[in-house]
Amino acid sequence: MGHKWQDILVSPTTSMEETITVIDKGALKLALVVNNDNQLLGVVTDGDIRRALIKHLSMDSEIQLVMHTTPLIAPPDTSRTKLLNMMNAKGLTAIPIVKNSRVIGLETLQKVMDAKRYDNPVFLMAGGFGTRLKPLTDNCPKPLLKLGDKPILETILENFISCGFHQFYISTHYMPEAIRLHFGDGEKWNVDIHYVHEDTPLGTGGSLGLLPNNLPDLPIIMMNGDVLTKIDFEQLLEYHNQHQPLCTMCVREDEYQVPYGVVEADESRIISLVEKPIHKYFINAGVYVVSRQLANTVSENQRVDMTDLIETAITNDHYIAMFPVHEYWLDIGKMVDFYQAQKDVMQGGRFDGGN
Repeated sequence: MGHKWQDILVSPTTSMEETITVIDKGALKLALVVNNDNQLLGVVTDGDIRRALIKHLSMDSEIQLVMHTTPLIAPPDTSRTKLLNMMNAKGLTAIPIVKNSRVIGLETLQKVMDAKRYDNPVFLMAGGFGTRLKPLTDNCPKPLLKLGDKPILETILENFISCGFHQFYISTHYMPEAIRLHFGDGEKWNVDIHYVHEDTPLGTGGSLGLLPNNLPDLPIIMMNGDVLTKIDFEQLLEYHNQHQPLCTMCVREDEYQVPYGVVEADESRIISLVEKPIHKYFINAGVYVVSRQLANTVSENQRVDMTDLIETAITNDHYIAMFPVHEYWLDIGKMVDFYQAQKDVMQGGRFDGGN
């Protein structure tokens, strides 16, 4: 969000003279007209006020007579690439960020263009058959099933792009042509997309052996192509770089409630009784940061799961870190998960603009 965007908020009854002062002090070349609930009513620029003066409006006139009532806005978590395209197309220097009609921030052209850029490869696993989502996947690979108006994998891709990543690799097996046709070389998103193809399924880790040898000497962010999440990937990468493990696994806390009273005994003597206890544990979230050292241990066309690679590393006393995920996370493995994802995306649920 833009800095000090709250300083450019004005009420609809603010005079043009007062609004000019707000615009000048804010140095953002515009003011946002809002009501008492911060609902966006309009946007006004210095040019709008000057044009009003040409029409002989008084400087005491209320700004609601001058403002644009249908300004270009963007929802939270709009990718940086899309924001840049929107501003360039309309010749704008800023776009209000709006959720449920309320202003929650402002993205500026300068901030978007100065955004961080990461050269770390992002490896997206998209080769699965999606068997548990049949018949939806009979003629469509699971990564291309739509959530709202875009495929699952496109939502994942744009989340990474919004964090500054631009080098992508996609592993394919089932219906690879459809995936290649949709994403191409990434030009649509101003990023580079490359593909590796598994002639036979290689498990969740085997496709690491298909990556080219000329990758930059940087950790690889690896993610299953059926995970919808709001993980802060920048923070994840920073965490990995700080701790320098062989691999960082994202984990999600889950819990299970035993439906009975649990008895603890010493031989025949009961020493405690806990009614329906809740057990908490961490589960694999399907997102990893993989060091080049670990990736290089996978041979070409070797079938291996990520859990096997990690268990072997742990056995050999290598440091494997875990990164707890508190943000939104959903593994779209079953039909009920797919319907939940649809609800979260289309009805403004937890995934839309929040954790």
